[in-house]
Amino acid sequence: MTALAHRELAPVLGPGCLAVDLTAGNGIDTLFLHRCVGPTGRVLSFDIQKEALTATAERLRDAGASVMEWPGMASQGVFLIHDSHCRISEYLKEAPKAVIANLGYLPGGDRAVTTRSSSTLGAVEEALELLAPGGRLAVIVYPGHPGGREEGEMLEALFAALSSRQWIAVHRQVLNRREAPYMLAAEKTKGSHKNR
Repeated sequence: MTALAHRELAPVLGPGCLAVDLTAGNGIDTLFLHRCVGPTGRVLSFDIQKEALTATAERLRDAGASVMEWPGMASQGVFLIHDSHCRISEYLKEAPKAVIANLGYLPGGDRAVTTRSSSTLGAVEEALELLAPGGRLAVIVYPGHPGGREEGEMLEALFAALSSRQWIAVHRQVLNRREAPYMLAAEKTKGSHKNR
């Protein structure tokens, strides 16, 4: 699903763009976004776990990326933010072209620390509102961890309620594997995500 999410976002990204990773994890999505926007672009990457940001920074530096920790945002580079993704609007004053979230727990980390539906829903709502026209958001949902199914159901309801005049929303899933991760994605065709 991660590769599928990357293919969903790649067409709207290019050199100099702004992109956001709502869940840094081990840095796979952040590195993908950085490669798409290049050295003249910017990527904001959020995580509540310092361990995740350390792993992300290491992966990015190994790939030759310019990595900075918040506070402050220069005109280019990757900015690691040790905060909840639900506070995205406090950090982002411009419209990103792409936003990604890979939910669940940190691979190799404490499985008791997971994304939660309450903060994830708020983060995705904010990301949809902030997204640039023509921009895309991709969310990978993991229903197999405690709370994952509820988190997915809340996000499915949010994506299903997006106005068809302003959004194209898709749901991609593996049908022959129980509890498989799946992807929700949306492209903003114009305006706000709220139904009118």
